[in-house]
Amino acid sequence: MKLADSHCHLNYKGLAEDQAAVIARARETGVVAMLNISTREREWDDVLAVAEREADVWATVGIHPHEADSHPDVDTDKLIARAAHPRVVGIGETGLDYYYDHSDRDRQKSSFRSHLAACRQTGLPVVVHTRDAEADTAAILRDELGQGAFPGVIHCFTASADFARTALDLGFYISISGIVTFKNARDLQETAAWLPEDRLLIETDAPFLAPVPHRGKTGEPAFVADTCRFLAGLRGVDPEALAERTRANFHTLFAKTVDA
Repeated sequence: MKLADSHCHLNYKGLAEDQAAVIARARETGVVAMLNISTREREWDDVLAVAEREADVWATVGIHPHEADSHPDVDTDKLIARAAHPRVVGIGETGLDYYYDHSDRDRQKSSFRSHLAACRQTGLPVVVHTRDAEADTAAILRDELGQGAFPGVIHCFTASADFARTALDLGFYISISGIVTFKNARDLQETAAWLPEDRLLIETDAPFLAPVPHRGKTGEPAFVADTCRFLAGLRGVDPEALAERTRANFHTLFAKTVDA
């Protein structure tokens, strides 16, 4: 299989200490594209450095909703400036997280809108994190898209089937993580089985959310193969075909990867 891991954190603790070996294991498993996601401004240089060094790794710039309170100065202009780098292929992750509420909700919304404005102006896709915030996420996306189109993905999808339909109606892709392999993820499995194949991505969110049979271990990009096989079983398709389709979708959404 030739796979794309559409969302991982190679600079996070658990992967950064042995990053070269982590990337090598991914390649041995068939991973040919990895998107290294940033969540804080102080990570941007390090995330970019990996993408500059490794031809099959790309980067994003963004502020996670958990970090919104501590980044009041990261505005649309700053995001646009950093996104000009040839190895930056997306903006995020950004969004809303009302489960933990680590940042003020109004500050999260403001930061989210700044990222979406940057996507609209650059044409780069947004990587959206949303948890317990479906209504507000959908409302902000609709409002911002009304001001001009931009592409995007709902990463590590765990929301309702209704929200999946809303995201698809807005033109977004949906990315499935190792959570889909968990025994208690019945609702997600039902949704993942019917998602349109041309809007589907697969990710690890490594070092988090290691899929079965690796639960309890540090997640890494190599494990995207396990999620792909499980998802293919849910959908009744050949794993090789699903790997090919989701990899093609990755390059369609993150179009800058084709030239970067």
